[in-house]
Amino acid sequence: MSRIKRGTISMKRRRNVLADAKGYRFGRSKKEREAKVALTKAGVYAFAHRRDKKAVFRGLWQTRLSAGLAPYELSYSKFIGALKKKNIALNRKMLADLATTEPKVFEKIVKEAAV
Repeated sequence: MSRIKRGTISMKRRRNVLADAKGYRFGRSKKEREAKVALTKAGVYAFAHRRDKKAVFRGLWQTRLSAGLAPYELSYSKFIGALKKKNIALNRKMLADLATTEPKVFEKIVKEAAV
């Protein structure tokens, strides 16, 4: 009976893990066990930060809207409340973009909401 050598699969797995951990510092890029732990943690952080990114952008839009509303002496919360009462369905991303790129259009929206 011929001998079965099993090193190819484990070496392929090891190479793939170390290739994914390329650029990591110290043993995390050289040792298979440390690289696996580092990759697992990286995946956990990536998952969590994809969620956090949404909150960060919403905060950015709110800040931009606040700055855009400053000349009209209107607070962000009062503006959003007025938009909801008037049934103007524009999201914060679009409003922030209008406030920065199209001030005249944004002014019309503010006037419409404030009336």
